[in-house]
Amino acid sequence: MRMPWEIYLYPSTCEQPQSAANGKEKDALSFDLSTVQPSEGERGAIKRLSTMWSSFRGKHDKDRVMKEPPLQESLEPAPVDTPAKEQRYMSGQYFFEYLVVVSLKKSKEGAYEPQITYQFPKRDGMVRFQREEEEKTLKAITLFCFPEGINWAPLTEYHSETFSFVLTEIDGSRRNGYCRRLLPHGNGARPPEAYCIISRLACFGLFSKIFDEVEKRRQISMAMIYPFMQSLREAAFPAPGNTVKIKSFIPDKGTEIISLTRPLDSWLEHVDFRTLFRCLTDEEVLLVFAAAVMERRIVFIAEELSTLSQVIHAVVALLYPFTWQHTFISIVPEILIDVVMAPTPYLLGVQKRLLEQVTDQSDLLVVDLSEDKGDTFLVRSGDEKSILPPKLQDEILQALRNRKEEATVEELNTVVSEAFLPFFVKTVGHFASYVTRKGRGQPGVFQSRAFYKAIESKTTRHFVKKFLQTQMFDLFIQELEQQQPASPQQGIFHKKIVEYQEKKKKEKAKKR
Repeated sequence: MRMPWEIYLYPSTCEQPQSAANGKEKDALSFDLSTVQPSEGERGAIKRLSTMWSSFRGKHDKDRVMKEPPLQESLEPAPVDTPAKEQRYMSGQYFFEYLVVVSLKKSKEGAYEPQITYQFPKRDGMVRFQREEEEKTLKAITLFCFPEGINWAPLTEYHSETFSFVLTEIDGSRRNGYCRRLLPHGNGARPPEAYCIISRLACFGLFSKIFDEVEKRRQISMAMIYPFMQSLREAAFPAPGNTVKIKSFIPDKGTEIISLTRPLDSWLEHVDFRTLFRCLTDEEVLLVFAAAVMERRIVFIAEELSTLSQVIHAVVALLYPFTWQHTFISIVPEILIDVVMAPTPYLLGVQKRLLEQVTDQSDLLVVDLSEDKGDTFLVRSGDEKSILPPKLQDEILQALRNRKEEATVEELNTVVSEAFLPFFVKTVGHFASYVTRKGRGQPGVFQSRAFYKAIESKTTRHFVKKFLQTQMFDLFIQELEQQQPASPQQGIFHKKIVEYQEKKKKEKAKKR
């Protein structure tokens, strides 16, 4: 909740969607366990999980997890998207696809069920297949906006929180979900409601500011949300470092100019590392990073959805330039808690009230993010400290000490990037020299043995030999093999590699 829900159970032997290669984490509305070869003890867990998910997401499921909520009309008539506008949106130029409000409605049985009570814009003109897929997506949104299920009661106080998730369809296309849950304006006890924006753009900080404006208008009237979202939808999404200004009228205040600025470091714009380093010490972050690099099963525990969402996205960002290729669910709904029984690697965010259903599993790392925790690692393998080369561990920790206590998000992102990115530069940054080609225009072949044999440090060579077996490295190399030698290497990772290699050349020249 991506961020951020992210649920695509990738078996380790299956081919990944092309979109996995763009350096951003993925989530999905479906998964395929058909190619996993589990042990006898694991088959039951997979069967239960697969059956459970199929009943929720399957194309022909007749027994719904929850009753189909009737979609209400938007408060103002929204124009149907023209083909040109739709193409513009698909190209990523629109801020968002739609906004929905998910409310808790009391059923005849007395339980509170999440239902979509507002949608902007209402999407018309879809054929039957598109409409069915849209309904499944909307149902998934209600599930991840309120992962606690029906366990709700009216409240007089509720601390609003913002979290994110990602919807990845079977074809690999991805949409990000941004959600703010709050207690609506009113008197007496009442259930909270959630505002959810679906967008193809990944920029958590910017959408969090948009929610501030939505919440401010909601306190006046639901109808005030429409003109603001209409103006936003018609605006072009700014390039990294640029600002877009939105005009919006508010009664008694007049026309306001709202400035929305996109961070310059676009590969980190979906991440806020502050929560990660507030919940964990530097040494603990390093242990989690080590387990993630080896593609292990990791579960994060917390009460707040925002904490789970922000921490799990931050951990995935530490892996840059590599992409997590396995199950990734930032907030696991209670109805899907059996996902912890899956034998394949995963990153999961689980609310603390479900802790007992997690800690009875073995061979995983369970990380408690709570403020009142005793031990941070409730379950662990025990070898996490020995995964990374000791010298490089010390360099990461030393670099992290450069951050300031009151650092801004951008300043902290820079420090963290400068701490972790050099780790991959120094361990596998020489990859390009070990791709051979038989002829011009032919795909390359990676010489893995020569690659790790070229590493001088024994401890680094030992780590790299294991890292070569991960799926994230395999996909990275597959893309490199398909590139033509003349293709320009772009991005901060390649820039850092060049800087490091130049530095080593100068050091060697001095020694001579």
